[in-house]
Amino acid sequence: MSDEDITLTAGDAEVTVQPGNGGRVGGLRIGGVELLRQGERFGCFPMVPWCGRIRDGRFLDGAEVRQMPLNAPPHAIHGTVRDGAWRTARTSPDEAVLTCELAAPWPHSGLVTQIVALTEDALTLTMSVETYDSSFPAQIGWHPWFNRNLGGEDVTLGFDPAWQEERGDDHLPTGNRLDPKPGPWDDCFGMPGGVEATLTWPGQLELKVTSREEWVVVYDEQREAVCVEPQTGPPNGLNTLPHLVTPLEPLEASMTWAWRRL
Repeated sequence: MSDEDITLTAGDAEVTVQPGNGGRVGGLRIGGVELLRQGERFGCFPMVPWCGRIRDGRFLDGAEVRQMPLNAPPHAIHGTVRDGAWRTARTSPDEAVLTCELAAPWPHSGLVTQIVALTEDALTLTMSVETYDSSFPAQIGWHPWFNRNLGGEDVTLGFDPAWQEERGDDHLPTGNRLDPKPGPWDDCFGMPGGVEATLTWPGQLELKVTSREEWVVVYDEQREAVCVEPQTGPPNGLNTLPHLVTPLEPLEASMTWAWRRL
């Protein structure tokens, strides 16, 4: 099937999926109101096979040090699949299944599958990374850009993390855990019971982000948007907390956004 944009609908919710633009969700409209920041680099994109920054673009792969392109010098950021075209495996009115082959500059072959499933009051994204030959470390995450303002008051963010990763001058976790500090943030937080965060546009809409994953990056330093990013490990996690994808054990993750009108 082609990599043309896909529109999903359920009730008064409408989602645009963009296989040809990194497999991202390009838009989420509730009653005609767009929740995601618009633009080629925005919406909500998948972060695979790593999330956030890798220090100096290098990670240990078995006994070998691998070098990724420094697309956020001096680091490599947000994986490789957001820059490529995905393929549409199948669609229905309220669901799309996309696939993407891992390829250079990533040193291993593998298949990424993403399922985008819409109901009248929720959107669920599910992703897996599998390999058929060599094992490798990997991460999965999503990077949504929620509009700070929907035409009324600015959004507020509520969440209760167990800790905040101390951020060094290089924007990477130092390994120290802190009591959560007030924003603005470009920071990683630990939520051992699973990610749960609530975005509230007063008088308009409440949207709850949930995931069984235990890590979330919050980025709200830009005026236009607030990013709440569930992921399977912290930034630089290929080095500090690697999860090995093997032929017998894929890596899987999911995230749900559930909303209600206020």
